[in-house]
Amino acid sequence: MLYLWLADKAIRYPRGILITWLVCLSWFAAHASDLPAVLHDHGLRTQGSYNDVQHVLSEDFGIPEDPVIVLFDVQKKVSSDEFQSYLEQRLHVAASIQGVKKIISPVNRPEMRKANFAYALIEFSQPSGEMEGALKELRQVFPPQEGIGVRLTGSKVVQTDVNAASRTDLGKAESLGIPIAFIIMWLAFGSVWAALLPVWMGVISVAGAMGFMAELGKHAELSSFVLNVIPMVGLALSIDFALMMVSRFREELHRRSAGDALRITMETAGRAVVLSAACVALGLAGIAFIPMPIFASVAWGAMVVLLLSVLLTLTLLPVILYRLSERLRAPRYPMKTAGIWRWSAHAVMRRPGTVIMFGSGLLLVCLLPLNDMRIAIPDASSLPSEYASRQAFEDWEEVFQTHSANNETPVNQVWAIIGKDNRQLTRQDLGHIRTVIKVLTSDPQVIHVQSVFSRQGLPVQALLRKDSTVLKVTLKGSPSDAAVQTWMTRWEQLQLPEPLTILWGGEAKYQQEVFETLRKSMPGALIFIVLSNFIVLYIAFRSFLIPLKALLMNALSIGAAYGVLVMVSPWISGESHEAVAVMIPIFIFGLVFGISMDYGVFLLSRIAEHYRLTGDNEQAVAEGLASAGGIITSAALIMMAVTAPFAAGDVAGVRQLGIGIAAAVFIDATIIRLLLIPSLMKWLGPWNWRGI
Repeated sequence: MLYLWLADKAIRYPRGILITWLVCLSWFAAHASDLPAVLHDHGLRTQGSYNDVQHVLSEDFGIPEDPVIVLFDVQKKVSSDEFQSYLEQRLHVAASIQGVKKIISPVNRPEMRKANFAYALIEFSQPSGEMEGALKELRQVFPPQEGIGVRLTGSKVVQTDVNAASRTDLGKAESLGIPIAFIIMWLAFGSVWAALLPVWMGVISVAGAMGFMAELGKHAELSSFVLNVIPMVGLALSIDFALMMVSRFREELHRRSAGDALRITMETAGRAVVLSAACVALGLAGIAFIPMPIFASVAWGAMVVLLLSVLLTLTLLPVILYRLSERLRAPRYPMKTAGIWRWSAHAVMRRPGTVIMFGSGLLLVCLLPLNDMRIAIPDASSLPSEYASRQAFEDWEEVFQTHSANNETPVNQVWAIIGKDNRQLTRQDLGHIRTVIKVLTSDPQVIHVQSVFSRQGLPVQALLRKDSTVLKVTLKGSPSDAAVQTWMTRWEQLQLPEPLTILWGGEAKYQQEVFETLRKSMPGALIFIVLSNFIVLYIAFRSFLIPLKALLMNALSIGAAYGVLVMVSPWISGESHEAVAVMIPIFIFGLVFGISMDYGVFLLSRIAEHYRLTGDNEQAVAEGLASAGGIITSAALIMMAVTAPFAAGDVAGVRQLGIGIAAAVFIDATIIRLLLIPSLMKWLGPWNWRGI
């Protein structure tokens, strides 16, 4: 009844609907360009001790939190006095830049000078998303000077470059993907008007959603990934939803009046759109369960564009379809593909066992590269190797983050804060702390411990406060090494005599917290996505086997897409050992699990529609594929057209997301929907429909 009511309103009140949408979309679209300015960093943050230690180190011990690293490359012809004079002069000017909180100079810190390199640390109060102006000023403070090279790096510098590259990637992807999507629909429909409608719906959905999120970003933290996810998801879903509606409406126009055709379209294709959107929304809601800003903001951004797409498809699009019915009625270049898809379905169902084995073998081949999948937290390597911030970070790591006795052995520092809650440390407390230091020093993973008892390094006053002290522990290995992570887990379980407490920080602790949060959150998110999708599909089709098959096929296609990502990503990036960003498999699962339901639900809806009319399982599968096969192929090609161009982007995470979604859609639309689904439905026969 709801769909008929919406169709009637579109026929009776077209002007009111058009004006309402025009006002709303104009306001939101006018603010769409503001979205990049309100975005922050990637948002991979947890609520563990890492953030607490970072804050205490900055506020109580004067150790910069998330500083900009100014890396100096000093040639031999520059004397030590000349370089010191240059540093003092330039850093004094840098201190006047708005937002500078703290500067650590290498002048009196020998550990910050090595070979012909030196570095300074500058802490800013601005978040990563607002650093562009400050970094521009900082670069002007350090102009090129003969004999002294200066480069900026650090997480805030890298993130600023990532944000700028993401904007460039988005522009390139849209300029390529939208025209390709239009060409695909023009070939499918043979009509410019029919092809323009879905593209127009996609563009205004994305513009409206970006404007809404720009306003939301003024009051909540948004990840930089939102900028690419909204167009990627919004264009794919909006165009596909409109494609379903336009296709069904034109089909019904051949035998009905425009009004009746619209009513049938809303009852069938409109219902399939809502069902598809529900599956996508549940996948996104599962992502939002993970307690880190990146997942919540990306899930909300995608859900906003999804909701807007559905509302436009069910309200504005019917008005346009009805008003343009005469232009949409006769295609200029009709394409008769139903017979091909019907023949394909019967060919597949003649030997279902053979097809199932063949399709499963193809999926297995795609799954094999998963053995080589390496997951990592994004860092400077997310940028192409020609970016100065990445080059500077890699040089800084190579020079200052390697074992002094063996320059090929990476090291990393973790911080431990030992103290009492606003109570002065006693001689007995210091004795307990000395014992901890002795045990740490004897640990084979530990290279060095700097503390108040050290004879060299930072002065005592820099490491001791009334109620706490800080230890700087240098470990063998990089922060992501398994041995370092195991060491971190073991030592954070250390129990000190009450009331002393110990908190751990540093990059190794940060990475441990991220992976631990994901390990704890993912099972609940996966269970929610799978169970909720099963319930929605069961309610829609009144069958146990159809939802089970759909969920299993989705899982297989996503797993195969991971394998393709591992295989293809290094080839595209040119980096043989490229790791997959830790959030990308989760995004692919949450987004694709719902998105692939889009045309999957459309196919199953057409099959179920024919089964209810005929009661013949094989005929229903063949007719369903004949009526939906062309649209499914077009929908998959469109999804690939709007996601695959992101694979050419500069930012590794965005590139990997584009590859993963495009691969999953291709596998799902070919091996799954056109081979395995028909053969499995033939093989299971009447069991498919138990419950109907």
